[in-house]
Amino acid sequence: MTVTVNPTCVDQAARKTNTKSLWTRIADMLNTRHQRKALKDLDEHMLRDIGITRQEAEIEAEKPVWDVPRHWSQ
Repeated sequence: MTVTVNPTCVDQAARKTNTKSLWTRIADMLNTRHQRKALKDLDEHMLRDIGITRQEAEIEAEKPVWDVPRHWSQ
């Protein structure tokens, strides 16, 4: 028995599993960058309020925009 795979069908299936458009992903990355910059700019009192240290805020702010928790990209 021979199975023939139609490349168009494979491409369409891949696109269905990847529901976010390129523009949505770019917008998400820009939003992530903005949020991380804002986190880095918080003062000590505000950081204490959210339960993180200055060092933790700076580590998070230095991460690349594509390095986000999996649940953010769903």
